[in-house]
Amino acid sequence: MRACARRYGGPDADVDEWGIVGLLHDFDYEMFPSADEHPFKGANIMCGRGYSDRIIRAIMGHATYTGVPRDTEMARALFATDELCGFLVACALVRPSRSLDDMEVSSVKKKLKDKAFARTVNRDDIRQGVAELSVDLDEHIRFVIDALRPIQKEIGLNTIHEDQN
Repeated sequence: MRACARRYGGPDADVDEWGIVGLLHDFDYEMFPSADEHPFKGANIMCGRGYSDRIIRAIMGHATYTGVPRDTEMARALFATDELCGFLVACALVRPSRSLDDMEVSSVKKKLKDKAFARTVNRDDIRQGVAELSVDLDEHIRFVIDALRPIQKEIGLNTIHEDQN
């Protein structure tokens, strides 16, 4: 989300705020995984801890069933990248390199068509997210791959590839 702030947020975007939204949007999911609780319970917790309405609304908007509109670039960017990030990690984990380094947009799009692959990833949310953000799907996939590359070790990727060097 920090990369999204720089790309979509304009010159006055608060990169740290966008990063916080990315880190916290699913913090309550393991405790409250059902649609009637997530992200509602998390929003209540965050409200009680003084998080801004802007942050809470962006987080609420990442779940289509909340009915909260994605009316800021931050909210649209979170929605457009949430499912895609998980999908890209799944794509990387089945590659021999277990890395994003050699991942191409065309291979990601091929996997998107395979409904059996990473079947819990909502492809409609990915398509809707890029439409709401008004970006091309290929361009957004490339952008998110490039944004994740510098942190791939921290998210559990590139481990086999490093052992080979």
